[in-house]
Amino acid sequence: MLWGGRFKDKLDSAALRFSSSLSYDKLLLPEDIQGSRAHAEMLCKAGIIDGSECSQIINGLNLIYSEYSLGAWVPDELCYEDIHSAIEARLFELIGKSAGKLHTGRSRNDQIITAVRLWIKKACAEIISNITSFQHTLLDISSNHTKTIISGYTHLQRAQPVSFAFHLLAYVEMLSRDKERFEFAMKQADSCPLGSGALAGSTLPLDRQFTAEKLGFASITQNALDAVSNRDFLLDFLSSCAAGIMHLSRLSEEIVLWSTSEWKLVKLSDKFSTGSSLMPQKKNPDMAELIRGKSGRIYGNLTSLLTTMKGLPLSYNRDLQEDKEPVFDSFMHYNDSLIIMNMMIQTMEVNGAKYAEELKGDFSLATDLADWLVLKGIPFRESHHIVGEVVQSAESRQLTFDRLNLDDLKAINPIFDASALDCFDISSSLNRKKTLGSPNPELVAEQIILWKKRLNEG
Repeated sequence: MLWGGRFKDKLDSAALRFSSSLSYDKLLLPEDIQGSRAHAEMLCKAGIIDGSECSQIINGLNLIYSEYSLGAWVPDELCYEDIHSAIEARLFELIGKSAGKLHTGRSRNDQIITAVRLWIKKACAEIISNITSFQHTLLDISSNHTKTIISGYTHLQRAQPVSFAFHLLAYVEMLSRDKERFEFAMKQADSCPLGSGALAGSTLPLDRQFTAEKLGFASITQNALDAVSNRDFLLDFLSSCAAGIMHLSRLSEEIVLWSTSEWKLVKLSDKFSTGSSLMPQKKNPDMAELIRGKSGRIYGNLTSLLTTMKGLPLSYNRDLQEDKEPVFDSFMHYNDSLIIMNMMIQTMEVNGAKYAEELKGDFSLATDLADWLVLKGIPFRESHHIVGEVVQSAESRQLTFDRLNLDDLKAINPIFDASALDCFDISSSLNRKKTLGSPNPELVAEQIILWKKRLNEG
């Protein structure tokens, strides 16, 4: 055990099993070895260990990494508290007493949180890359559907016509905000706590700036007490995962709807669908449903760490061991969801003609008619009322807009003329949009170009 002579008895085996985090924090092995190498180099630079000892330690650490990567060394979860103590024990086995000098000027408190910060930076970079890849997929599909009319919804009731490209661009926007959140979480993690010790720094001449630069950190932490107990950057990461999976869950819900026999807007690839053990005809959107289901556990992980942190006095408390499992879990499930969603969208077929006939004369063009009245000088509230009467009249006669004639409109209000009937033409509905941010095909095409340029430059 790392605390040596103070105790005459070993930790009870049940207590060790209960307190061990090795089963999951072994994911930190590359980052722990990276941090230890930098620490050894700093100790050598400061004259605390000599060059021979430094080389011996680094060679030993490199061998441990190689052994672990090849499966030649597998630390026993019943023997070690965590991956950090396992690595140290293995280093003693490989190089002898020189291994004892590596921990000079270092506590497990600053050692572990340094590894966690390095891991978070790596995880954020991977997620950001996968989000960008998904955005490219959405943009590629959008390029082929700027004029594909679908129904836009509010309250899950038909609202106004939009294009399929316009709908997908809404998710491109969401994903961009997700990236900004992960970039913020990465920035929050980009400060090196190594050299903070247990909570109060060190009396040794440690060069913290040297270590930070070796590890690629942008800065060093300024308060040792805060540095070893700060988990805010993990909360930022978990919050980012929660917002990200919420966006994927919304898209999953739409895919579930779009792929039904009632909607028939998309057809999912067999590679990302499942069948029924009883009903031979079934083709289920299980990948979308599973992604939607992941939101619960990822939300729970955020709540878990928030609850762990809320009552902890400064500085380090063992409760903080509970920080890593929810973080690793959220990363794995959110990142996997991103990858699967990307592949599912890439391989689905879009029924571009789904709404071409169905929306002809649909009442979702009512706002266009109200705008026509506004341009004739009618106040919008009055226009709204007039068009409501048009809808009511058509419904009572079981007619759609495109089956109304000019006399029908004039019977409600004499201001109508023949040009009002153009408002019922679904094929030109998108082109009539004038405002930036609307589904006008030309504006959407411009947005696609701008997004592709932005992503390629990023």
